[in-house]
Amino acid sequence: MKVAAIHHVSVIVSDLDEALDFYTRVLGLSVRTDRPDSIGPGAWLDAGGQQVHLLPGDPPSARGQHFAVLVDDLDATVAELRAVGLRVSDPVPVGSARQAFLADPAGNAIELHEAATP
Repeated sequence: MKVAAIHHVSVIVSDLDEALDFYTRVLGLSVRTDRPDSIGPGAWLDAGGQQVHLLPGDPPSARGQHFAVLVDDLDATVAELRAVGLRVSDPVPVGSARQAFLADPAGNAIELHEAATP
């Protein structure tokens, strides 16, 4: 088996409306309208060529779980998020790339990843 790409990541959130606002307004993801009502509450969001699925529930305690979004300019992204009052860690090198972290309203970690420039 060869995996071509990740299609989607599911994230459990304690307040679906609050999470939708965060993921759309703050991170700029867009809501998909093709999610079937028959599968219960939740939301599907487009994140570039992949998706984030939000599912209401009790988020598990943090144990290193997170997902990463690729950003072009980590310093500008961190500054923009801090300007709207979000806590974002300082960017740090990881290998030849850089990363910073923030949390969604349910406490799920989100990595901001800037790839190394060639």
